[in-house]
Amino acid sequence: MIRPATALGLTLVLAVTLSAADWPQWLGPRRDGGSAEVVVPWKEAPKEVWKAKVGIGFSSPVVANGKVFLHARVPGKEREVMTAFDAATGKELWKTAYDRAPYSSVLNTGPQATPAVAGGRVYGYGITGVLTCFEADTGKQVWQTDLLKTLGAGVPRFGVCCSPLVVGNRVVVATGGKGSSVVALDAATGAVAWQALDEPANTSSPVLVPAPGRPVPDVVFMTTLRVVGLNPLDGTVTWEYPLSFQPSGTAPTPVVAGDLIVTSTMDNGSTGIRLTTGEKAGAERAWQAKGLSGYFSSGVAAKDRLFLVTNVLRPVPRADLACVDLATGKQLWKKEGVGYFHFGLVRTGDGNLLVLDDAGNLKLLDAAAPDYRELATAKACEATLVAPALANGHVFARDGDTLTCLKLAP
Repeated sequence: MIRPATALGLTLVLAVTLSAADWPQWLGPRRDGGSAEVVVPWKEAPKEVWKAKVGIGFSSPVVANGKVFLHARVPGKEREVMTAFDAATGKELWKTAYDRAPYSSVLNTGPQATPAVAGGRVYGYGITGVLTCFEADTGKQVWQTDLLKTLGAGVPRFGVCCSPLVVGNRVVVATGGKGSSVVALDAATGAVAWQALDEPANTSSPVLVPAPGRPVPDVVFMTTLRVVGLNPLDGTVTWEYPLSFQPSGTAPTPVVAGDLIVTSTMDNGSTGIRLTTGEKAGAERAWQAKGLSGYFSSGVAAKDRLFLVTNVLRPVPRADLACVDLATGKQLWKKEGVGYFHFGLVRTGDGNLLVLDDAGNLKLLDAAAPDYRELATAKACEATLVAPALANGHVFARDGDTLTCLKLAP
């Protein structure tokens, strides 16, 4: 017989293998901002294949099995909608909407968490905490729970930002509630499987990290107080690394690169954390770079380099691209003003960087160059604060009201 832990590990491996050409969740197939696809520098701008009008939101598009899924707010209503498009033509295949609690903000009133596609289902987490499971082929609602209301947790300062992570038969999310800061639900039924921790959630999403000496990977969450690894089967804490309290609650999703987990905050810069082996799991600081502060956009690793989006807030907001030695945290170079507040990064199959800045410009960068070096650039969409998806030779970019599909050079 296969032990449950081993079976879960096999499920994770199979999920990655089957979705390698797609972009089925936040930060791609392996949830590390990387794709297996090689992107050739284009001489002419990537061809626009199709466009579709969509509702507002900061949720990124995801791509799986020939479909593009997008989570948005229904214009002018306290309703959210999950829509499926044909990836090749942009034809709307289905649209399923649902009610939510009233929510207002000067920043964004649509979903911010990116859906996850797994096992023929789509899991979407709305800005007020409504978690919904849809059939990927039909849009039929399988189950739904107003999770924050059920657990007695308040809506976070910037709304729900945590993108769901599907691990075996669990859907794992952050809520920030007391005793339920982190929650796992049964993927088939939506029933709460376990809940853990007391501290508030920040704006990051969970990632999976191989656990030294154990068959089951850790689910890693970054809260306002610490980075913590949990067993996805039962929610027990396997290790933790304390962080300085982050009163703003803003932080990018941690970067997993080899044996390092890299976190960023505006208050404490960036920290490389290494898991330790032995009788008891633990974590230790590999390096810290207090000058590399970021609050919004996720970085990526490419070979022995780490690329981070760092932010300056005053006197004028600015988002910079910092190239860092992965082993030491030493800055190798920095390009200032790549964006105003944000830009999205994708590591390509040949180790380069695809960048979508917040003015809507798509750029291909040479990640091995000794300084910032553009290989190609083109206009992809209007102003955006949404990270793109790269799947099957196409880039999917979302701006304020439009989803655009662009075909890259073969």
